[in-house]
Amino acid sequence: MIKLIILSITQCLLLCGGQVFLKFALMKTGSFAWSRDFWSGLLTNWQFAACGLCYAAGSLLWMYILKHFPFSMAYPMISLSYVFGMFAAIVFFNETVSASRWLGVLLIMGGCLLVAR
Repeated sequence: MIKLIILSITQCLLLCGGQVFLKFALMKTGSFAWSRDFWSGLLTNWQFAACGLCYAAGSLLWMYILKHFPFSMAYPMISLSYVFGMFAAIVFFNETVSASRWLGVLLIMGGCLLVAR
């Protein structure tokens, strides 16, 4: 099941990358509003386009994973995206992460390894 782990890590990195690009795009648009200015600013933002590309690639990879692996093994592997999200918060947004959150991340990683066995 090493193939599932590698594919899942790649898929989760794409999802996390999409979230990071979305956050950067939203940071440039100002306050969220149902206005023409907000949406035109978002839709013409290159980070928003990159977000869409990451999501599209991640979705295609997810379709491959679902086709070739049992759902009961594949679906829990999505939780690896929480791990990558934690690292992204630190690296890209200079957030601090408490020890209890790191413990939660370690438990998630352990659970993924057990599911993939």
